[in-house]
Amino acid sequence: MSLIKLDAIDSTNDYLKQLAKEKWLENYTIVIANKQTKGKGQMGSKWVSEPGKNLTMSVLVKDLSLEQLSVFDFNVAVAIAAINTLTQCFIPSLKIKWPNDIMADNKKVGGILIENSFKPDRTFTAVVGFGLNLNQTNFETLPQATSLTNIMSKKYDIEEMAYLFLKMLKSQLLLFPEETESVWNCYDSLLFKKDKVVAFEDKEGNRFMAIVKKITRDGKLALLQNDDKIHNYEVKELKMLF
Repeated sequence: MSLIKLDAIDSTNDYLKQLAKEKWLENYTIVIANKQTKGKGQMGSKWVSEPGKNLTMSVLVKDLSLEQLSVFDFNVAVAIAAINTLTQCFIPSLKIKWPNDIMADNKKVGGILIENSFKPDRTFTAVVGFGLNLNQTNFETLPQATSLTNIMSKKYDIEEMAYLFLKMLKSQLLLFPEETESVWNCYDSLLFKKDKVVAFEDKEGNRFMAIVKKITRDGKLALLQNDDKIHNYEVKELKMLF
């Protein structure tokens, strides 16, 4: 495992992906940036972070076997690893907001972006981007966000948090395939707004209310809608409104 620290970069995910193409990298290589100019979130959204105050990292996870865990199993493992990282810091009221936002007391504290590449031997390599609001205190332009320091009134070491997240991720991956079911049950219990009525907007801009039921094993959001039927949605088809 090696750590690469950068002062400024457009995107830690893009940097790590390009570096992995250019040379051999040790498994679980971490890249941390003091500042990201083009940090990425889900569905092309931007991840905005005050320089020097938060964790903006990517980690390379190599040669994962599709015989041992699916891509969606891996996504679940990463999300739970993020939750477990915050649990270690005694952060209360933690939830996972589909697809990969990390919530504390109904506000966003972190986000995950996973980019995979596949090989013919049924293995895949993942670049896991993890952004976590640590020591930033001003969220005037992001009223639905908060940070660990706002919640706990203390400062956090960025590098220590990166290593803690990696430790939690490795622990989760050891559970597959034997404990796949229990991992998914844990994820289900952490689902933000589970069994509650929530507002959504589809890709055509239509808004509707539905009850969040679960995440399917192929990564879709299952909603109970007005027709009393369960409808499943992929990430690009829908967004949850606060």
